[in-house]
Amino acid sequence: MVSIKEVVSKDELKTFVKFPFALYKDSPYWVPPIIYDELETFDKDKNPAFKNAQAQFFLAYKNNELVGRVAAIINHLEVGEQNVKKMRFGWLDFTDDFEVSQVLFDKVLEIGKNNGLEFMEGPVGFNNLDKVGVLTEGFDHIGSMVTWYNFPYYPQHYEKWGLTKEKGYVENKFPTSNADPALFTKLNNIVKRRFGLREINFNKTEEVLPLADKMFDLFNQTYSKLSSFVPITEEQKAYFKKKYISFINPEYIKFIVDKNDDLVAFAIVMPSFSRALQKAKGKLFPFGFLHLLKAKRTSKDVFFYLIGIHPEYQNKGVTAIIFNEYYKTFQKKGIDMCYRTPELEDNIAIRQMWKHFDPVIYKRRCTYKKLL
Repeated sequence: MVSIKEVVSKDELKTFVKFPFALYKDSPYWVPPIIYDELETFDKDKNPAFKNAQAQFFLAYKNNELVGRVAAIINHLEVGEQNVKKMRFGWLDFTDDFEVSQVLFDKVLEIGKNNGLEFMEGPVGFNNLDKVGVLTEGFDHIGSMVTWYNFPYYPQHYEKWGLTKEKGYVENKFPTSNADPALFTKLNNIVKRRFGLREINFNKTEEVLPLADKMFDLFNQTYSKLSSFVPITEEQKAYFKKKYISFINPEYIKFIVDKNDDLVAFAIVMPSFSRALQKAKGKLFPFGFLHLLKAKRTSKDVFFYLIGIHPEYQNKGVTAIIFNEYYKTFQKKGIDMCYRTPELEDNIAIRQMWKHFDPVIYKRRCTYKKLL
């Protein structure tokens, strides 16, 4: 028989965070998070998401052995202000035992019903900058620090319990040698002259921080029409600056501004930390941070993490400026492969933007939904 226990203590929260380390200990593809960062994500006093959201964490046991976990999340901005009555769930992991996954899904459903919500969807996080989706294809590819990895049996459990696919995501990759500068160099100059735009490149993290709030504001504007979008709050801006900016090489952040120096587009690329995180084994000390620093300096693989373009400048060729700047940076640093983080499979604009790079889909994932 499977029993479920709500996490109430710090030790139990550590158990929650460390469960995947045991579950995936023999997997060459799973990428562990930094334990300290995960604990901070779930700390109500440190993560500003809790100002507008509530979360409960549960552990599943069978024969006194830990066999599963899940986070049940209600985002009050989404439910109250947007009137989207969604019960979110994420950080869902379990052994290949339907009795286990059923108990975890049942608990999420129970919380959703008790709070008068209309449907449950996951796996998702607190907001749009968190990880999303259960992997459905590409299990033999290494994960990343910005996605969840899972075993092939996971989707079967979702569907057996009665969940159905809600949103599909694809992950693409292409060698940087696919980039033909003739496709964007000339257009880059035309677009800059026509709209009075210019690029801003950075050499130091300290140069990025004063402008980071504008980047998050533009992120909110760019993605506000997505059905799943929850805006980033002022508190979250400060939190994400502290959490993520230090991981990103400043030369991998590109801003495009107009003649008034107003931000009209931005893009963020991150070096791949996957192998470094595997070596770190969840800990920054004594040597984990050295693996991360080395990857930050020398990784020849990058992840195109995020792009935002002001609605007034979409479909006007601004991406040519961004691609031109990254082409120069990648050439200088000898980058070999560009990976893209999960993108909605029905996002035609994204596909059009990347088509000239001949990308290959190497992973698919999705969220699942069930009416309550």
